Amino acid sequence: MRLMLAGGGTGGHLFPAVALAQRLLKQEETAAVLFVGTRRGLEQRLLPKLGLPLATVDMVGVVGRGWRGRVELVPKLIKSLIQAKIILRNFKPDLVIGVGGYASVPVLLIAKMTGVPYLIHEQNAIPGLSNRLLGRWAKLICLSFPETGSGFKRSKTVVTGNPLRHGLESVAEKIPQHGKLLIFGGSRGARAINHAVIEMLPFLKGWERRPEILHQSGEEDFLEVQQGYRDAGFDPEQVVPFIDDMANAYRQASLVICRAGATTLAELAACGRAAILIPFPSAAGDHQTANAKALEAVGAAILLPQNELVPESLALLVKNLLADRQTLQRMAEQGRQLNFPGAAERILNECRRLLGIPLVEGI
Repeated sequence: MRLMLAGGGTGGHLFPAVALAQRLLKQEETAAVLFVGTRRGLEQRLLPKLGLPLATVDMVGVVGRGWRGRVELVPKLIKSLIQAKIILRNFKPDLVIGVGGYASVPVLLIAKMTGVPYLIHEQNAIPGLSNRLLGRWAKLICLSFPETGSGFKRSKTVVTGNPLRHGLESVAEKIPQHGKLLIFGGSRGARAINHAVIEMLPFLKGWERRPEILHQSGEEDFLEVQQGYRDAGFDPEQVVPFIDDMANAYRQASLVICRAGATTLAELAACGRAAILIPFPSAAGDHQTANAKALEAVGAAILLPQNELVPESLALLVKNLLADRQTLQRMAEQGRQLNFPGAAERILNECRRLLGIPLVEGI
């Protein structure tokens, strides 16, 4: 199968696509994959490290732009459509998968115009703008959450789950003794979480056993967060701009502080790790709060709204949880009940059904 994966920008869109590409290349010796994204997205930095090919289009997002910005977007769209047409013509994909993000728009539009079938994978409970617009022409829409189907034509949808990065489904069920406090706000970091953690650190200094921390700050806040750790008397090397080996990070963690995007929650469920979830309040339809409530409802996480982030209270919450390994383990086990393994295999078999080629057995 020759598979093109369009979209990205953030880890929530990109990581499921990476999982699909890696699984396909492992299953089929003659398979070929190509990612299409932008030079500004996470894909530009991550995919070369993974040995996965990337072509780029000069597209920008429309969300948050005023009328003037939308008018200025027209030349970008035209240029990106021309670029996408060349990319599709050269690669000759059997099928295109749109994973969300504005980079997917010109690729899927050209796929429709040139007769190349495409399907969409929607990670979130509330569909993003790109997927809502392009879902009407998709051959199939693969959903991570059953309730997302209300945003699409029901006959076109199938619940597949959210593909996970390599190694995440093999993280040990038992949390480590005196494991790390893992902190991240998504692939680009989260300024509100970064600042709250910096302000929390002084309250941790008097602990008999300070937690070892791994903090993904994002590129923009990296130096500021490192300095915050240094000023608080903590090792600044515990701060990194990006975690490449996320499976190992989860493996070493006892507790996670993070946002509540769909891909993050799928990873938490697969790895079985207790979490303090701080939803991004400006997410479309406030879907991250809905996501967080689902984990909190089964006792797998604690929901902490961003407007209630108080450094001293956060420190106390972290201290109480880390001191109670039994509670952490129970939360981890509850989270694993929401795990939906095998999503990549299910989506790839849906691709094979569309193309009329043999399925991989046992899926």
